[in-house]
Amino acid sequence: MDNNVLIISEKDTFLAMTLQKNLINNDFKVYHSIPNVQKISEFREIVNIYIFYMDEGTAIDMDTVVYLKDMSIEEDIMVILIGSNDEFREATKILPKENLAAFFLRPFDMKQFIDKMKFLTDKQEIENRKNRVLIVDDDVTFLKMAYTWLKDKYRVSIVNSGVQAITWLAKNKADVVLLDYEMPVVDGPALLEMLKSETDTDSIPVFFLTGKSDLKSVQKVMDLKPQGYLLKASGKYSLLQELDKFFMTRKAMK
Repeated sequence: MDNNVLIISEKDTFLAMTLQKNLINNDFKVYHSIPNVQKISEFREIVNIYIFYMDEGTAIDMDTVVYLKDMSIEEDIMVILIGSNDEFREATKILPKENLAAFFLRPFDMKQFIDKMKFLTDKQEIENRKNRVLIVDDDVTFLKMAYTWLKDKYRVSIVNSGVQAITWLAKNKADVVLLDYEMPVVDGPALLEMLKSETDTDSIPVFFLTGKSDLKSVQKVMDLKPQGYLLKASGKYSLLQELDKFFMTRKAMK
């Protein structure tokens, strides 16, 4: 599925057609869909790069933006936006900037676009060889900060609820899960129990990464035998050190 691209656009404009032609000429396999979630979802098993070309003079289909946000989080799919500054601001109210692979102002230099696409796909190959860490936390501010801490060394995905974590793990593999303790609906201990009960997820190493340090909370989850219990207050370097030590030990054992 490498380098399979879906261009999402309402109109067959000259620039959209030129974009498609140049991608094909540079060994990308290209598909097209209008901004319609049902139509876009037909390509879910085929493509790994989504390019949303937000046509001038056409209202942004926000259902498409929501779908792209979910795909970027749940399936780690590469999403690229093309449009105006106003369209970019509108779209990123739903689709966080950190989930975007790139954004291009319309009109744009085609050679620069193709060069960027080649860079991103080469970079993706490097990313695919990194250990993957899934962070589960309902605190979006902490999620973004932890993502920044780890993204240069690990392949990081983030979800903000236990339910999203279950959905993500049903479709993706994680080398480690960093799990918050207190979350609505499905909290950390409940999620760990669920993961331990399923054969597809029972062997995933889970570290609690939390602000709860009282003995009762720690004891409750240690009985579930997580890989470890880390405090958020310990900060970036302590977290990196613990993960590095874990992966080095696992590599040595293999």
